[in-house]
Amino acid sequence: MAACKASILLCSLLCAGTASFLDEYIKMEGGKIYSDMKKEYHAETAFECALKCNEEHDFTCRSFLYIEMVEKCTTVSTNSKMETVQHDFITVMYEKKEYLAECKNGVGSDYRGSISKTKSGKTCQRWNLNYPHKTGISPLTHPDSNLEYNFCRNPDGDSNGPWCYTTDPDTRWEHCNIRDCSVSVVVTGPEECMHCSGDDYQGRTSTTENGYTCQRWDSQMPHSHGYFPDLIPEKHLEENYCRNPDGETQPWCFTTSSSKRWDYCSIPRCANAPPTVVEERMCVTGDGREYRGTVSVTKSGRTCQMWDSQVPHKHSLTPEYYPCKGLTLNYCRNPNNERMPWCYTTDPNTRWEHCKVPSCGDEPSPTHVPVLQPVKPSVHPVTDCYKDNGMSYRGSTSETIGGRQCQVWSSTSPHFHKKTPGNYPKADLTSNFCRNPDGDIAPWCYTTDPSVRWEYCRVERCPEQPVGGTALRPRQPNPEAGEGGYVALDCKDGNGHSYRGPMSVTSSGVTCQAWSSVTPHQHAAFTPETHPDKGLESNQCRNPDNDSKGPWCYTMDPNKKWDYCDIPDCGSQ
Repeated sequence: MAACKASILLCSLLCAGTASFLDEYIKMEGGKIYSDMKKEYHAETAFECALKCNEEHDFTCRSFLYIEMVEKCTTVSTNSKMETVQHDFITVMYEKKEYLAECKNGVGSDYRGSISKTKSGKTCQRWNLNYPHKTGISPLTHPDSNLEYNFCRNPDGDSNGPWCYTTDPDTRWEHCNIRDCSVSVVVTGPEECMHCSGDDYQGRTSTTENGYTCQRWDSQMPHSHGYFPDLIPEKHLEENYCRNPDGETQPWCFTTSSSKRWDYCSIPRCANAPPTVVEERMCVTGDGREYRGTVSVTKSGRTCQMWDSQVPHKHSLTPEYYPCKGLTLNYCRNPNNERMPWCYTTDPNTRWEHCKVPSCGDEPSPTHVPVLQPVKPSVHPVTDCYKDNGMSYRGSTSETIGGRQCQVWSSTSPHFHKKTPGNYPKADLTSNFCRNPDGDIAPWCYTTDPSVRWEYCRVERCPEQPVGGTALRPRQPNPEAGEGGYVALDCKDGNGHSYRGPMSVTSSGVTCQAWSSVTPHQHAAFTPETHPDKGLESNQCRNPDNDSKGPWCYTMDPNKKWDYCDIPDCGSQ
């Protein structure tokens, strides 16, 4: 009878389609999770492994791990909300969406999330325990209610939603604060569409335009980032839905593929007109985002460049990409949350400047709080540049060569430092723009990645300067904050563990493979994520494992996985 039921289930699922069944899961490439409750099976496909998870009776299967090369399937009782996900390149992790959703439908009898605190903040008692409160409802009395751990549930159909017994001896039970799933319904209308650049998009699309599944915003795997839903609730970073929290040209998300950090989502534009947020103003209040006046000259008297022009300065802030920012002709605007309206100038030597626009009154401008930017490579080419060592650089690049977003100079979080605008008044430490306040070899910044204190920036030398020369190498140690560093030399000391030079060719003349790439050679032991302080940002020779023979790299030769690099000793120069 069991075999017959299994065959019927298999047939129905196959008829429904493999893809649609796997749509019940969120896929994470290169992820692995540990669980005390697990079972291993042989499965020829991920679909077969999903069937094993669906049919698991010994425990609730929340996720399964699949290794295609050995056809190994492991069903586990945990997911990314319960345990830390580890890197494992050959493993693909699938998580059931129903156990990741933190909202309820109706009274929440089907809620299967992992919230375990009540409305007043009390910790829930485990359902299988009778202390501190003896219970009348348990996994034995209600086997179909998923009464596992101490998660909020609604086994008795309470009209006020999920609840739990509490660990407070004075409070026997209490309801939990589980939001309605309907809160996440698209607010722009009945369609899955966006207005403007999708800044207010709250739909449920969770697949990118290139077919990648989105990573959950409250997860740091496989990609670490600075977008924490609890810190910026106004951005509605729910589940793994596409969002636009940083003013990009359209909604996007980090992906669950370890080889693709982020991607845009294909969200159609709404047919109806966008809602009017504020009345368009001919004068400035606050930071002037609503200013729609006709001033087209900067504070120093330079004429503004047309927003739809790329001469003399190339840029991505065009009316096409930002249709609701009022980018008309060459009028001063604030499309990117600067501290006041500005424009690109028609002076080839001055990329942009703030404008002198009329104020609506004497009300003070609010303190400028920069919008968090995604830790992702820029999709637009670098167009501003620096001369000499970049101490005079005043461009607006705010992204490092490792794809990380810069920390605001006036902030000391996540990295404490003393290079603030007050301590370096002549360095123009504006917002989180790349600068060189201490005479380093190139513009740099502290990053918003807690694991990477600082990096050089994704900004090029100006064309009139010779390309090449001194390569980007880590700076001398900074005694003020105890940060590490290495001698800036194009040679190695000892075994070259501290080498950060530009060499990217092996001793046999083969070009190095980028450390973040898995082509042509698959690897997971040494990546920018696993060793963030080893200088693995590009494809330069490095020694992340302290090899006694010196720096090395994976190679672009399919027949030669890795090789040493010929780096001269500093003592021989």
